[in-house]
Parts: sequence; structure tokens; C-alpha cells
Amino acid sequence: MSEPRPSQHTSLQTAVRTYRGLWDTQRALTALRDAGHDPEEKYTRQILRDLASAGLLVKVQDRPVLYRAEVVEPGR
Repeated sequence: MSEPRPSQHTSLQTAVRTYRGLWDTQRALTALRDAGHDPEEKYTRQILRDLASAGLLVKVQDRPVLYRAEVVEPGR
């Protein structure tokens, strides 16, 4: 029996933590596809908003929406 695949939310969170930098919907869709998911654009945008609400991403531009990975230092 194989291990279940992580959720799209978990997969994108891992990608953001690993690769950092700037994130838009297209980069997020690519990261999810690379992780083996078949993502929908609308749901992917929601995940990006959720990660921003959690403090992992910071919105740096409105149109088109662009986020920057927030550097989280250990112990914080």
C-alpha cells in the first residue's frame, strides 16, 4: 500500500518554504502539478490567500497578484 499524497495545501506550503522567492498563480499551479496534483486555478488562488493569512506569504502586488515568501527564522 502506498503512502497517501499530501493535500494541495500542504504541497504548496512545502514548495513555498523550499523555493521561497516570488509566487503568482502560474508558479503555484506549476508547483502543484510537479507534486502530482491536478490543480484548479480558483482553488490555487485560495491556497495562496490562505498561506498569506498564515504569514508564510506577503502580498506585494495587487494586479496581477504577486506574493513574496516571508522568511521565517527558527525560534520565532
